[in-house]
Amino acid sequence: MYSEWASLSTQITANSCGAQCFSVLNKFPASAGREVVISVVKQLGTNLGITQNAEPSHLVKDEEVRWCMDVICFGLSLPLQEHETIKDCVNVYCEWLTALHPQPRISVPKPICEDANLYARQIINHFHNLFVPRQGEILPFLYQTKLGSDTIKRQAVLCHRVLRTLQQTAQISQHMDRETWDTLLLFLLAINEILLAPPTVKDDVGDQLCERVLSVLFEVWLLACVRCFPSPSLWKTLQESCAMWRHRIALVDQWNRVNLALTARLLEFSYGPDFTQLKNVGDEDGQLIPAGMTNDCVAQTWYRFLRMIGNPTAFCSPHIISKSSHFVQWALTHEKGAETHQHPCLQMLPQIFLNAIRGISSQVDAFLGLSKTALISLTRSSANAAPTTPTSGPPSSSSINSLPSIGTELRPPLSVARPKCNSILHLFGEWLFEAAHIGGDTWLQNRKKQACEASKRPSSMIMENRKGSISLSQPNSLNDPTSLPPTLTIDKYESGRAEAIGTLCKIFCAKKTGEEILPVYLARFYMALQQCLKITESKECDETLASILLHSADLFRLDLDGINVLLPGFIAALEIVLPDKDLKLKTQAITFNRTELRRSAINILLSIMVLPLHYHTLPIRNLTSDTGEKGLTFLQLKSRLMNILMNALQVETDAQNTHMLLGGLLLCVQDAVTFEDTELGGTDHLSGPGVQHHEENLLSSACSDRSASLASGTVSFGAQTTAMSSRDTGSAHDYPSLTISDDISVEFTHEFESVASYDNAHALFVRATYLVCHRLISSWKTDLNVSLAALELLSGLARLHIRETARKITNDSLVKIFEPSQNITIISTDALECKRAVKWICDYICYQCSRPPPAHSKDLHSTIVAAFQCTAAWLMQHPYLLQDKDCLQTVLEVVELGISGTKSQSKNGDLPKFKDEKELKPASMRVRDAAENLLTIILEQVGYFPSECGPESISSLLDELALMKHCNSLPTGDGLAGVCNAEQAISKFKYFVTENSTILALLEEPLGNDQDPQPTVTLLIRGPFGRHAWTMQLRHLPRSKSGVKYHAVNPGRPIPMNDITQRPECEQKNFPEGVDKVQPCVADYSIPTIDQIREQYGANVISELEAMLENQSIHEKLAWAESDNSIDSLSHAQECVPPTVCHEFHAARLFLSHFGFLSFEIRDPHNPVESLGPPQRPLIVLDTKSTAFATDLDKLDKLSARTHDTVYCFYVKAGQTTSQQIIGNMAEDHSYDSHFANMLQTLGWPVQVAEHSGWTGFAHNSWSLKGTSIQTERHQSNVSSESNYNGAQNVLYWADVSSEIAFVVPNAWNLRYNSEMDACSLSSNCSDQSTMSNVWTRGDDAGSLKSKPRNLSLELDANNRNKEPVPPTRRKGTVSKPALLVQAPAKIFLVWLESFEDYLNFPVEDLLAYARTGEELQSMQLPRAADCHVIFLHSLQSGLLRVKLQGPPGRMSFATPLVDGMVLSRRVVGNLVRQTALNISRRRRLDNDNYQPPHVRRRLKVQDIVQKYKMDLSEAELLAHLFQRSI
Repeated sequence: MYSEWASLSTQITANSCGAQCFSVLNKFPASAGREVVISVVKQLGTNLGITQNAEPSHLVKDEEVRWCMDVICFGLSLPLQEHETIKDCVNVYCEWLTALHPQPRISVPKPICEDANLYARQIINHFHNLFVPRQGEILPFLYQTKLGSDTIKRQAVLCHRVLRTLQQTAQISQHMDRETWDTLLLFLLAINEILLAPPTVKDDVGDQLCERVLSVLFEVWLLACVRCFPSPSLWKTLQESCAMWRHRIALVDQWNRVNLALTARLLEFSYGPDFTQLKNVGDEDGQLIPAGMTNDCVAQTWYRFLRMIGNPTAFCSPHIISKSSHFVQWALTHEKGAETHQHPCLQMLPQIFLNAIRGISSQVDAFLGLSKTALISLTRSSANAAPTTPTSGPPSSSSINSLPSIGTELRPPLSVARPKCNSILHLFGEWLFEAAHIGGDTWLQNRKKQACEASKRPSSMIMENRKGSISLSQPNSLNDPTSLPPTLTIDKYESGRAEAIGTLCKIFCAKKTGEEILPVYLARFYMALQQCLKITESKECDETLASILLHSADLFRLDLDGINVLLPGFIAALEIVLPDKDLKLKTQAITFNRTELRRSAINILLSIMVLPLHYHTLPIRNLTSDTGEKGLTFLQLKSRLMNILMNALQVETDAQNTHMLLGGLLLCVQDAVTFEDTELGGTDHLSGPGVQHHEENLLSSACSDRSASLASGTVSFGAQTTAMSSRDTGSAHDYPSLTISDDISVEFTHEFESVASYDNAHALFVRATYLVCHRLISSWKTDLNVSLAALELLSGLARLHIRETARKITNDSLVKIFEPSQNITIISTDALECKRAVKWICDYICYQCSRPPPAHSKDLHSTIVAAFQCTAAWLMQHPYLLQDKDCLQTVLEVVELGISGTKSQSKNGDLPKFKDEKELKPASMRVRDAAENLLTIILEQVGYFPSECGPESISSLLDELALMKHCNSLPTGDGLAGVCNAEQAISKFKYFVTENSTILALLEEPLGNDQDPQPTVTLLIRGPFGRHAWTMQLRHLPRSKSGVKYHAVNPGRPIPMNDITQRPECEQKNFPEGVDKVQPCVADYSIPTIDQIREQYGANVISELEAMLENQSIHEKLAWAESDNSIDSLSHAQECVPPTVCHEFHAARLFLSHFGFLSFEIRDPHNPVESLGPPQRPLIVLDTKSTAFATDLDKLDKLSARTHDTVYCFYVKAGQTTSQQIIGNMAEDHSYDSHFANMLQTLGWPVQVAEHSGWTGFAHNSWSLKGTSIQTERHQSNVSSESNYNGAQNVLYWADVSSEIAFVVPNAWNLRYNSEMDACSLSSNCSDQSTMSNVWTRGDDAGSLKSKPRNLSLELDANNRNKEPVPPTRRKGTVSKPALLVQAPAKIFLVWLESFEDYLNFPVEDLLAYARTGEELQSMQLPRAADCHVIFLHSLQSGLLRVKLQGPPGRMSFATPLVDGMVLSRRVVGNLVRQTALNISRRRRLDNDNYQPPHVRRRLKVQDIVQKYKMDLSEAELLAHLFQRSI
C-alpha cells in the first residue's frame, strides 16, 4: 500500500541515537555539566509554582531560552541516580509545553509563547534523552542488571508524566502545525522503537511502559488523523515499526482495541442506526475516536490501522519475527550460541497469534451483527499482562482474556443489513484462509517446498532493507521444525488456527438467500475445512475440530454450491463428538462448553439426516483424489448417520440436546418409511384404489441420477405422477396422502437392499422404539420436556405403518389378523415390538404414579397424562394388541390405577379388591380424566375408528330433528311441516339423566325403516364422550329365528260350521270335591266365616256384598244373551282375520325397566351410612317445555368430545414485510410456489364447510349436522377456486380419535369476516356463547380463582409430607360461567418463506386480525403476538425444506418432531408439521392447570342442564310419567 513512498525509519534511528539531542555541555566533563544543570534547573523549577506561587519567567530573549534549553537537554541525559535533577528538567519542559495550550502558564518564557511550535519541536526532540540508553548503561529501562527496581519505577513515573503531557497537549492544542505533528509522531515512534524493538527478557519492566507508550502512540495518531492527517511516509514508517514490535503481546492488544473502536464508528455511518452496534465499546474506549473525525477519515484510518501489523500468520514463523538487528545482536552475544528464533520471549507467539485472530474474529462478528458485550476485551490494564516465559505452553492470561470461551452462550441472530460474505472475505479472507491452513498438509508441503528452494542457496549475510542492520540467514535451520523449541512447534498454534477456521465458518454461515459467493472463496474454504476435519490416529477432538463444529451449525442448510463434498469429513467428526459420553477435548488456550459443542454438532446432524435418501446413489467427489476414482455415494452414509443418532441419543444428558435428537429420530424413521412406501413400492401404491395402510403424507423429494446435479443443487421433478387418495370410511387408517413417484433404477434398488439391510424403515422402527422406551424408563422419567418429547416420538412411531418391500420378511415376525367387516388382512410389522412398547409406557405410568407424595407435582402429572395419550395412540393404530390377554390386562390395570389410584391386584398372587371396596384416590383429577378417556377409547373406538360418519365426527350425525323426519307416525308429504324446528322435535322425546352425566332422549315412535311392528324405542345418548343414536326393539325371538311371515290377504281357511254349540250347565265350585274329608287345622280357622263376619261387622256389610253379587250376575246373563243374538257371535258363520297391528307401546318404560333404571334404591335403616343423605335416584326427568332447553341442548352438541386446533398458513415472497403484501399472495392468480400448494394438500383433507360436521376453524359453523348446518356467510369472496382454503367455502381438515385440526389459508375475506363477527358479538352481547369456547378454566369465576385455595394443589404441609395424599376433587362450577383465562389457546402459524431472512420481519401482530376463530372475545383474552407459535419453512435449491421455529419462551413451548434448524424432505413435511402443531397445542394444555378436557366440559354442561331443567318427582310420579305420551 505504501510501496512507492519513502520510509522515515532512518530518521527514527537517528533520533534514537540522540542526533538531535546533543548539548554543548557534552563537550565538558560530566561533573561540570552536572553542576551547571543542577544550578540552572533548580532555579527554573522554583518559578513553576510547584513549591511556591508561580512567577513570570525572567527569560525574555530567544538566546536566553536556547541556552537554558541546551542545559535542560543535557540534564535529561544525566544518569538515573540524578533522579531529582531529571525530574526538575521534566517539570520545566512540561510547563513550557503549555505554550501550545489555549491558555499558557505564567511561567512560560515569552519567546516560547511567541513561537510555540518551534520551541515545542525542540522540547519534544530533547525528550529523547529521557528514553535513550545512557552511555555505559545497557537499556536501563529493560534490564535490571545494575539499577534497582525503585530507581526504575521512579524513572517510569517520569516517562508517564512526559507521555501524559504530550497526549494532553495534542488533545487541547489548536496551534500545532504539520511540522510539529510530524515531530511528535516521529518522537512517539522512536521511543516505542527504543522500548519495544529489543527482545523481552525475563523479569523486565516492559509491562510498566510498553502498553502505555503504545496506547499514547495510537491515540495521538488518531488525533493527528483529525487535525493533520499523517503523510503516507509516516504510515509506512508506522507499519514497518509495528513489524519490529510483533513479539510484544501488548501491540496486538492495542491494535485490537483501536480497530474495534474504529469499526464501531464505521458501522454507524456505513449501515445506519438500525444495524447492530458494538456494545462493548465503553465510554473510555469510545473516546479513542476524536469527535471531529469525518466519515471519510474514519474509513481511511480504519483500513490503514487494519493493515498495520501485516499478515497475522507471520506470528507462526519465529524466524520472521526474530530477524531484526536486536535479535541478531542477542544471538551473536549469547554465551552458548543460539539462533535468533530461539529467544525465550518468542514463546508468547502462539498466544499473540491467537489474540490477533481473535481480534479479526471480533471484527467479523461486528460486521455480521453479532455484537455482544464480551466480544473482546478493550481494557488496557497491565495487571493482566501475561508472563514472558511460560513453562507449559503459551498462557491465556492477557489483556484479551475477557473474550469468552467459544460457545459459552448462543449467538444472537445475524443482522439483516449485514454485508455480503464476499465483502467480508475481501477484507479478512486472505489472512483467515492462511491461518486456517497452519499446520495442515498443504502448509507443510509449502514449507518443505520453501526449504528445498532455500537449500539451493548458500548461507549468506542478508542486509535488511531498513536501518542497514545485518541478520544471519540460515534457511535450513530456520525451516527445520527440530530446531524450534518445544513451545514453538506448529501444534502450539492450534488455538489460533481453530479461531480462524471458526471465523470462516461464521462468515460462510452468514450467507443470505440467493447470495452468490465467489467460487474461489468456496474452493479455498472447502480445502481448509477438509484439512481441518482430518481425524488424528488418537481420534481426539482438538480445538480446530471443536471450533468447526461449534460454528458450522447452518453450513448444510444454506444452498452452498458443492458443500456436500465435505459430508464424509463432517460425519467422521460427528462420530467422534456425539457418541462419546465423556468427550475429551484436546485444548490449549480455548475453553469449550461441551453441551454447546454437542448442541451445535446435533444441529449439523439434523441438517444432513435426509441427504442419503434425497440424493440416492449420487457419488460424493473427493477434493484431493483423482476424478477417475469412485467415491462414496450418499446412500452409503445412511447407516453411519443412523448409528451416530442412536449412539448420541443413548449417551446424551442435556435436556435440550435430547429434545433435538428425539425430533431427528422421528424424522429419520418417518422419512425412511415414506421413502420405501413411495419410491420402492410406488407402483404397488398406485396400482388401484386399495385400502391404505399408512397415514403418511407422501410428497417425494427424491430425484433420479439423471435429474440431480451436485453443482446446481437442484432437483428435477420430471416424470412424476400425482394421486390424491380418496377417503375411505371403511379403512382403519384413513388419512390424506399425496404420492409422487419418480423412476427408480434397478441398480439403485439393488444397492438400497444391500446398504439398508439393517437400517431400513423396519429396523429403524425397532431400534428407535427400544431405545426410547428404555431411556424413558431409566433416565428421562424425571425430566418433563424430555419425557414429553419421548412420548411424542412414541406416538409418532405408533402411527407408522411400514411396507415390507425393502427386505425379505419371515412369517414368524408377523401377526396376521383377518377382519371380515373390511375384507382385508392387516399385517403388523412387529407385533412383539408394539406390545413391548405399550408395556413400557404402562410401566412408566405405574412408576410415576407410585412416586412418593412430595414428588407429585404439576410436571409429574403432565407426563402421566401424556403417557395415557401415547398409550391411546398405540392402541388405536394397533388394535390387535387388545386381542392379547397380557397386553389387555396391563392396559386395563393402568387405567384402573389412573382412575382409582390403586390396582385391584398389586401382585399376581393377591386376591383382587373389588371396586366398591376401594377408596378413590387418583393422583390428580387430570390423571383420572386421562385414564377415563383411555378407557372410553378402548371400549368405543379401538378397531372402529373412523366410523361410518367418517373421521370428522366420533358422534352420531343424527339429532332429534333428523330422527323425526324418518318417523313412521308422522304423515308424509307436507306433513313434515308439523316438525320444522328443534323445539317441536324435542317435544316428541322424553328426556332422562342417569349418573348425572348422561342425557337419554327416548323416542317411542318407530322409524321409517322399521317393517316389523315391535315395541321400538330410539335413543339419543348424550354423554361426556359424544352423542350416540340407538334403536332398540323388544323381540321374543332373534331376527334369525323369526322365520318368514306370510302376509296374503286370503289365507284360504276352511268354511266354518254353522252348528250351534250347546253350552253345558255346570255348577261352579270354589273348592275340590274332597275338601270336606280333610281334617281342618289351625290355619283353616284363620279365615273367618260369614257368620263370624256378620257378628263382627254387622249385617249391613253382608247385605251390600250380596246385592253386588246379584247385580253382577244379572249383567253377565244379559251380556251372554246379547252375544248369542249378534252377528259376530261364535254361533254365526264368520271369517277369522288377524287383529290389527298394535302401534301403541310404552317402549320407553320397557327399556328403562329392562336396563335397570327403574330399580329404586332400598336403604337399610340400621346402616347409618345409607340412612344419611338424600336417596340416589337412577333417573332424573328433565322438563323439556322450557324454550331454552333446545338452546342448551344445542350448546351441548356444540361441545366437541375432541380437542380442536387451527393452523394458519401464509406464503411470504422475498422481501415482503407487511400483512397486506402477504395476504395478497393468496389472490386468485395463485402466484405462489407450486410446492407450497402441494404441501398444503399433505396437511389434511379438503372439505366443504357447508357439508362438514367437524371443526372448520370457526366456532359458529363447526360441529353442525349435514343438511342443518348454518348457512355460509352471505358475503363470499370472489375467489371460488377449490384451492382457496380460507374457511369461507373450503378448509383443510384432519382428525384422529382425540383431536381435530383445521388448516386455514387466510385472505382478504377473513379480515372482513372477522370484523363483522366482532361487531356482531359486541352488539348482541352474546354472553351465553361463552360456554362454547371457555375451555380453559375450572373455576367458578375470576374471584374464586384468587380467593379460594386450589383444590387440585398437590403442595403438602411440612408435617404431612409422609402421609397419603388427599384425594383430589374437581372444582365445582359450570362452563357457562366465564372466567379469566390463565392462558389463551395457542395460535399457530405455518409460514412458507421464499427468502429465509424474512422471518425476522414477519408481521405476526398484524396477521392476528386474519387469524380469528370466534372464540377470542368469548374467552375474554385476545391472543398476543408474543404467544404465537410460528413454523417457518424455507425451500432450498436442493428440493429440501429448512425449518425455523419461533414461539413464546417457556418450559414447554416447543414440541417435536420439528426442531429449529432441521432440514426436511418434502415427502414428510405435511405429516411432521401436523404432528408438531398438535403436540404444541397438547403441551399448552398440559401446562395449564385450569384446562378442562373435552369430556369434562361436556359432563359439566350436562350437570348444568340438570340443574336448570330437572323435575323433582317422587317414585310414584316418575312411574306415572312413564305412561304419559309425549306431545
